[in-house]
Amino acid sequence: MPDKKFYVVWKGLKTGIFSNWVQCAEAVTGFSGAEFLSVTTLAEAHAALRFPSRKAYQTYRQAQISAGVAPPLAESYCVDAACSGNPGLLEYRCVHTSTGKELFHQGPFENGTNNIGEFLAIVHALALLKKKGITSPIYTDSEIALLWVKEKKCKTRLKPDQTNTRLFELIRRAETWLQENTFENPLLKWDTEHWGQIPADFGRK
Repeated sequence: MPDKKFYVVWKGLKTGIFSNWVQCAEAVTGFSGAEFLSVTTLAEAHAALRFPSRKAYQTYRQAQISAGVAPPLAESYCVDAACSGNPGLLEYRCVHTSTGKELFHQGPFENGTNNIGEFLAIVHALALLKKKGITSPIYTDSEIALLWVKEKKCKTRLKPDQTNTRLFELIRRAETWLQENTFENPLLKWDTEHWGQIPADFGRK
């Protein structure tokens, strides 16, 4: 079975990240001076798209390799949250880092915050992966959520009310799970500076 590839198009009839060659070909065929590149993970594709051109990205990658900056672990999972307003409508999800396949997507929930979503996403991923017997690392770009998970407590300042009852029930369940369970999955901070947006990002920035 061939390795999965993603295609980054900087210049073409369409630009962005494409999950197969057919889509990429449609985006670049017939476009003079098209710039595109195949990579092996969605994380690298997001990182590459931050650069203005293929040459700029390849120059950066060579410098990164020379400096010994390691890429994210391909066999891992990423979580992220998105909140429309603060507080506002909240969603969170988890995807496989290298394939981008969604493991779960929760929400929207009324009257939530991004930090709550990041916390719940991590705990949801931990519980689901433990149930499946998977000990792969989990990446998050939230230092606050990592701290809350470590302390087994969602230390939000948001007050519960009739609009977010369901959300606070999920928080209580997550805290209880952390208190009653152990896990082997390493929890890792996503290096946005070097790797680009986390693959679980909702793309609303």
